[in-house]
Amino acid sequence: MENHNWTGAGSSSLKGNTGAPYINYTLVPMASHAENYKNPPGNHPSLPNYLWLEAGTNFGIYNDGTPAQDHQATHVHLVKLLENAGITWRAYDEDISGTTCPLTNSGPVDSNGNALYSVHHDPFVYFDDVTNNRSSSYAPCIQHIRPFTQLAKDLAANTVARYNFITPNLCDDMHDTCGGNAIAHGDAWLKANVPAILNSTAYRSGGVLFIVGDEGAVGDGPVPMIVLSPYAKGNRYSNTVYYTHGSMLRTVQEIFGVYPLMRNAASETDLHDLFQVFP
Repeated sequence: MENHNWTGAGSSSLKGNTGAPYINYTLVPMASHAENYKNPPGNHPSLPNYLWLEAGTNFGIYNDGTPAQDHQATHVHLVKLLENAGITWRAYDEDISGTTCPLTNSGPVDSNGNALYSVHHDPFVYFDDVTNNRSSSYAPCIQHIRPFTQLAKDLAANTVARYNFITPNLCDDMHDTCGGNAIAHGDAWLKANVPAILNSTAYRSGGVLFIVGDEGAVGDGPVPMIVLSPYAKGNRYSNTVYYTHGSMLRTVQEIFGVYPLMRNAASETDLHDLFQVFP
């Protein structure tokens, strides 16, 4: 999700917000959550945070440039480690065509004329080994980065990958108002889509769903980090441990057993305290 504090931003904070009843009165009561999960210090705008979730650093980037501007040659990033270990991965992005490797903003636009698919919310296409040096026709990229509409089918058929990264569009991730209330739009999107994940075989067989914000709208957050899993403590469990996106990356690496811990992930605290059972 995008650009909202969990706390510390007054009426635009998500915690206790009346515009987010599903988050506050359905998800939080069944989940574990963090009260002090922040974006890395000064790490703004969006793209640097998405890169951090994938690679443990922003590579010195502090803009929302396209892959043509901000692409990276390194092979040391999460999905490459997963591939090397034979672990499947997939990204589900709302409002992409599924017929090309999505290297630019595209698709329908919001009331401000912004394309609803924002490439800087899709970290994988910034890595040259994922896109074959920014080829829009590169078949492995197209196979890995799929339209969000495919997720429901894959969940029903139990063909989702082991690691799945889900990116709503600008109206559904709380980024833009889109003619209404940004928080309410995002909450409604979660209400419409999270139950299919929680009812899936993949989730019920020991899966985990992380719902996380990219960056604070006020300072560096805290931003939402909600953890749902048969292995999570749940029941409103929360802590005030300081976490960042390096914590999220470290946690995923530990879950899948892919090492070495990358860059900032090696020095951050993982999210194990939110779980009853953790690798």
